[in-house]
Amino acid sequence: MKTGTIIKSTSGRDKGSFYVVVGMDGERPIIADGRRRKLEKPKAKNPKHISKTNNTIDTTELTDKKLRALLHSYNFPQF
Repeated sequence: MKTGTIIKSTSGRDKGSFYVVVGMDGERPIIADGRRRKLEKPKAKNPKHISKTNNTIDTTELTDKKLRALLHSYNFPQF
């Protein structure tokens, strides 16, 4: 899994939420969303508990505010 990949949590307290992979810790992706999980304190997630999307973003000069804006359309889709 590459840095910048948008993923969806499939289990746990954050089930159904979208995150961005900001790094890797061995086989475990390090994820953040800018709100619950800030870039300063990301979370290591078990790869079995996520679903990868086909979308990626550029993580250079990424801030929590920009990250929240990018993920807003995933977490709150318009019908």
